[in-house]
Amino acid sequence: MKHISILIPVGHSSLPNIDGSQQILTEVNNILHGMGKEPLFKIQLVGLSREVPQRNGLYTIQPDVLISEVTKTDIIIIPAMHGDLPAAMEANAAFLPWITEQYKKGAELVSFCIAAFFVASTGLLNGKKCATHWIVANQFRAMFPEVILVDDRIMTEEDGIYSSGGAYSFLNLLAYLIEKYAGRDVAIRIAKTFMIDIDRESQSPFIMFNGQKTHEDEPIKKAQDFIERNYNDKITVDQLADMLALGRRNLERRFKKATANTVVEYIQRVKIEAAKKGFETSRKNINEVMYEVGYNDTKAFRTTFKKITGLSPVEYRNKYNKASIA
Repeated sequence: MKHISILIPVGHSSLPNIDGSQQILTEVNNILHGMGKEPLFKIQLVGLSREVPQRNGLYTIQPDVLISEVTKTDIIIIPAMHGDLPAAMEANAAFLPWITEQYKKGAELVSFCIAAFFVASTGLLNGKKCATHWIVANQFRAMFPEVILVDDRIMTEEDGIYSSGGAYSFLNLLAYLIEKYAGRDVAIRIAKTFMIDIDRESQSPFIMFNGQKTHEDEPIKKAQDFIERNYNDKITVDQLADMLALGRRNLERRFKKATANTVVEYIQRVKIEAAKKGFETSRKNINEVMYEVGYNDTKAFRTTFKKITGLSPVEYRNKYNKASIA
């Protein structure tokens, strides 16, 4: 039997992550019982104190055990922590030595959404791939440059550390873990019971691109503003370099450092974000939207659109604009 520790962080954490994990993993044991098999998981809520207020006292969770009472666990589930992330990480710092010790003893770590910040603060993610909510991707990269963030993925697994993307994608990671430890048939039962899209892998269709402008490189901000105002025109790196009186290599280096995108990637993402909004809010056909955002080559547009969103232009329009189908 695997011992599962669901952490109960101090402050404002994701109650769906906590309650959903406990409910779904308990249901795995119920399914196995119905099949005449032994339960697979021993699930405990693990905290730093006997009572943990949540959401400014609106809820209170009573953990089953304290971390000092858990000498050995197999899987540690870390829910998302909301609010001011540095403050939340500091308030829960007492968990970190225990998490690191358990990982070294062989425990696996499961990070949901922005809990990736907390796990990354241990240093255990350095050099490893990790997912988090796409909204905080740039902030994560700035704080943890040694972690390989894959912000388009629903989940990652590397060296016994699992992570999920934004919000309710934790359900996909739970289904993945259930399939790994209880088998495909049980995972399918869980997916049907809780209506989880079991094989969804990408959060790309949900990403809204907002240019990274928290940096202090003013010439690069000017380049970003120019791209965003003129995305329907053909913009080249040399054009931007001339406009800013910078060498091409210097521009490209500074742009990548400031935005986490190359100049070409940034131009593409701005164009595709405009195309997405066109598909969401109008009845225009694919070619009309394509021309409006500055593409003339249907194949190039389709390829770039799918690379960034994970869907073809038609699939995206059909998903997010029911009026266009009608």
